[in-house]
Amino acid sequence: MKILLIILGVILIGFIAIQLFALYSQRNIEVYSYIVNKKYESFEIRSYEATLFTSVKLSTKGYKNASSKGFSILAGYIFGNNERNEKIAMTSPVAMKLEDSITMMFMVPQKLKKEMLPKPNESNIEFKNEPSKTVAAINFKGWASDTKIEKFKQELKSALDSENISYSNRFYFLGYNAPYEVFNRKNEIIVELQ
Repeated sequence: MKILLIILGVILIGFIAIQLFALYSQRNIEVYSYIVNKKYESFEIRSYEATLFTSVKLSTKGYKNASSKGFSILAGYIFGNNERNEKIAMTSPVAMKLEDSITMMFMVPQKLKKEMLPKPNESNIEFKNEPSKTVAAINFKGWASDTKIEKFKQELKSALDSENISYSNRFYFLGYNAPYEVFNRKNEIIVELQ
């Protein structure tokens, strides 16, 4: 029994250390910044500036199938799987265009320009300039899933319809946390407004 308690204590200490590391490391990550134009009860209207992203288009559909594959390809690139074995700072959030196929995107740190970036070793990685845009955003907590993403996408559509706000069919999922973070998980669905 004593050994079991020691093992559980070590696991608990390890878990707490990982969560504290995650909390600390989030403070140093550059975030896709925006200005809040107007707040509603369940969503807000935001403006984003034009921003450069690394992206990979995946033939698979849905969050569950695309998230780990897309993340590993893009994380590999920023952790050095490129022609110069150069590391690039992680940014937040990880974005996914929700279309017939999924495009996963990592924001490029603002201090870097496209011509400064090393060439990817993976041929399916592209650099894309996302233009400035006005969006509506709704957020949700916890772990993301295909079901939750669809639920909040529909909630955002209903809220926009009730306010007579026109929107496009360009929806994105934004995930702000590392996979090993358990507490204070933040996710958003955004849609470009017309």
